[in-house]
Amino acid sequence: MVGWDNAEMNPRLSALQAYPFERLRQLLAGVTPAPGHAPISLGIGEPKHATPSLIAEAIAQNMRGLSSYPATQGELSLRQALVAWVQRRYGLALDPQRHVLPVSGSREALFAIAQTVIDPEERGAVVLCPNPFYQIYEGAALLAGATPWFVPSDPARNFGLNWDTVPPEVWARTRMVYVCTPGNPAGAVMGIEEWKTLFALSDQHGFVIVSDECYSEIYFREEPPLGSLEAAAALGRHEFPRLLSITSLSKRSNVPGMRSGFCAGDPELIQAFLLYRTYHGCALGPVVQAASRVAWSDEAHVHANRALYREKFLRITPKLAEVMDVRLPDAGFYLWAQVHGSDTEFARELFAQYNVVVLPGSYLAREALGHNPGAGRVRLALVADMAECEEAARRIVEFVRAR
Repeated sequence: MVGWDNAEMNPRLSALQAYPFERLRQLLAGVTPAPGHAPISLGIGEPKHATPSLIAEAIAQNMRGLSSYPATQGELSLRQALVAWVQRRYGLALDPQRHVLPVSGSREALFAIAQTVIDPEERGAVVLCPNPFYQIYEGAALLAGATPWFVPSDPARNFGLNWDTVPPEVWARTRMVYVCTPGNPAGAVMGIEEWKTLFALSDQHGFVIVSDECYSEIYFREEPPLGSLEAAAALGRHEFPRLLSITSLSKRSNVPGMRSGFCAGDPELIQAFLLYRTYHGCALGPVVQAASRVAWSDEAHVHANRALYREKFLRITPKLAEVMDVRLPDAGFYLWAQVHGSDTEFARELFAQYNVVVLPGSYLAREALGHNPGAGRVRLALVADMAECEEAARRIVEFVRAR
């Protein structure tokens, strides 16, 4: 038998950093929380609200679909449901044959699109990422052979990205830009003027914009967040050149285990991504497609879900604001709270003394331009039920006051 060792593996794998939740596990390893407190985790952004019954029923009623291979492009009925949702949500008329493509959740698509867009033979290609960021962006760029360049979020801009920090020579080498709106972790929503700036830069340099919009349906203002396709159409970019929006049912419909979403935008990008995915093998099974069609066609459960988050955030945020620098985000289900001193020490001590898990902000960002913009902050995922979130808030307030 021929030997095989790590030297034969893809060398780009060595550039990947440990995932934030693995780093959190290592941080808390060996710590035994003080007795008397039931464990509460605000560390992972995994929806805990109940899955709507109409989705579970759709899965049960379509089990016969397990006997069929799925088409990568998805069934026409699903794509029609997707464009119908885009019409209702953003007022845009998309073509189900040209503008949309089902994907296996936003995470898979956000990773795979880099493999589609980036030329691995090009030396010096750059992918811009927000900072802090969803670590898939960085990993996708590295494994596609590009270099990530981190654009800092600015607290003075409500944690919007400071595009002015990107030097001209970096823009010239940029081949793709990841944005997240509403943002993770701070919940900032990109406005029309910011989109206008980014589209102009895309026209000048020819890069693709990939907009991660998985938190778009959890918001706290009356006006829903502006979408990337909506912004493009408002600016006369009706065929969405070099723009791809990616969203999912995970947060909107509380079905993270179903792994279902879609991308929409530039027909040329959609066609190239379809070709890639035909080989990639991530087509949605017929059962998931049937349930997804039902989920995208119903808004009642989304309104109910949003109301639960809104009530939690309106009740929890003022309590934490008594002892921390934290404010209601534009959207999403995270609070991005500033702490005194080290964010990792804060997280470890809180766990040890009160059995509450939070994620250090520095784990969600990279040292760039002289600092880590996540340092000194923690991310709180208010995904559990009201009683558990209120109890976590009570413990955090007590911890901070004692500290």
